[in-house]
This record gives sequence, C-alpha cells and structure tokens, in this order.
Amino acid sequence: MNKLSLYFRLIRLDKPIGILLLLWPTLIALWLAARGTPDPVIVVIFTLGTILMRSAGCAINDYADRDFDKHVKRTAERPLTSGRIKSWEALAVAATLSIMSFLLILPLNALTKQLSVAAVIIAGSYPYFKRFFAIPQAYLGIAFGFGIPMGFAAVQDQVPAVAWWLLVANVFWAIAYDTEYAMVDRDDDIRIGIRTSAITFGRFDVAAVMLCYGAALAIILVCGWLEGLRAWFVGGVAVAAAVALYHYTLIRGRERMACFAAFRHNNWLGAALFAGVALDYAFS
Repeated sequence: MNKLSLYFRLIRLDKPIGILLLLWPTLIALWLAARGTPDPVIVVIFTLGTILMRSAGCAINDYADRDFDKHVKRTAERPLTSGRIKSWEALAVAATLSIMSFLLILPLNALTKQLSVAAVIIAGSYPYFKRFFAIPQAYLGIAFGFGIPMGFAAVQDQVPAVAWWLLVANVFWAIAYDTEYAMVDRDDDIRIGIRTSAITFGRFDVAAVMLCYGAALAIILVCGWLEGLRAWFVGGVAVAAAVALYHYTLIRGRERMACFAAFRHNNWLGAALFAGVALDYAFS
C-alpha cells in the first residue's frame, strides 16, 4: 500500500461519517445566521474547512492513541498503530491540514480567525481528555460543534446567545452518538484504562444516550422557534426525534455492531435537522 493510501486512511477519508457530524451543525449555524441565504463563498470555505480540520483531528487522535489503539481490535490495523507510517508523519499531516484550513479563512473577519485558534486548541487537546475526563464525549461535542460560533461570527461578526445554546445542544448530541460509538469498544477501553461515557454511565448507558438526544433536540427546537422557524423546522426536528427513537431499538441490546450502526446513522439525524432549517427558510 503506497503512502498516499495510508495517509488517506489516517485521516479517515474512507469513513466520512465524522465529516458529516461536524458539517451538519456548521451548516445549520450558517443558515440561521444568514436567515436562510448564506454567502456561497462562506459555505464553501466552511465545508472545506470542516473536511480539513476533521482530517487533521484524526491524525492527531491516532498520534495520541498510538500506544492504546494496538490493544483494541477495531483500531489495531490503523496505519500509525500498525507501524506502516511513523509518528512524525502523522504530526506533519495534521500540521499541513491545519495550515491549509487557516489559509481558507483568511478572507473572513478577525473574530472568525480568533475563534479558529480556539478551535484548533480544542481539537488538538481532545484525545488527551480520555486519559482523565469521565465523559470526554462532552469535550468532543465542543470540538465538533465549534463551527457553530465560527459560522455566526463569519456571517454576523458576532456570536449571539443562540449560537452558544446550539453549541450546548451539540454537546448533548455528541455525548449521545459517541456513547453509542464507545459502547462498541467498552471491553477494550476498560482493559487498557481509557475513560469513556459508556464506562462512566455503566448500566444506565442506554438511558443516558436517550436523555442526551432529548436534551439536544429540545434545545434546538427552542432555538429555532425563537429564531422564527415554524412548520418545516418542527417537521425536521420530529424526523430527527424519530431517528433517535430508532437508535434506541439498535442500542438497547448493547450489541457491538448494532451500536456502531446507530452511531453511523446519526448522519440522518443531522441531515433531518438541517433540512428542516433550510426548507423553512426556503418556503416561508
């Protein structure tokens, strides 16, 4: 396997679910901030930036977890863990992608650039939270949702209260979907000493996931309503709620592959929320 193929796998371009989980909240923020008519240039910048930063985050994550991943069946064959690329290569890839992402936002205002620095720090430090933080998925939610305040900053040159509430909703959503993901590796994580929400919640893991879904959707519903969104938006939230209920049927048995399927299915939950916002602005 050539180096480019290994780098492709390092940054998970073969598994785009992570990109989509970052992209939906970012697009929702851009549509809300611009009242349904965001500048296409800004949309392209944020879409490409999301791809680049998620990819950089994967490289950093694999570097941080290189000594742990070899003990987890699902991650043992990752390019860095298996020794097919070196640690310095992962860091070089992450740095290159981060620089490319920063270059993308150069045309944007100063506030967006300032927030981008915080975004890089949060994304780079997330993997180390698993060493000591009982629910690192909450920190992941901040990292995965930081496109929300950045999106509002790029459009409005300010970050209103609704942006921070949407970030809180994203934290609850991330705890929900990443707990499903963590349920896949729970046995391995216990053995090697990694802290995850699936371990912290214990036998209440399924209930915690559903409560977090409920909190996320409730906050998003209130935020959208206060922003003047109505029927199409409420319909999108209803579809997202139905998706969350479907996830309950997948995770209640705590079977590995079913939990992983629920995690991946969160793409449709995010898509439903974005569709509700976009359609409401388009048809109202």
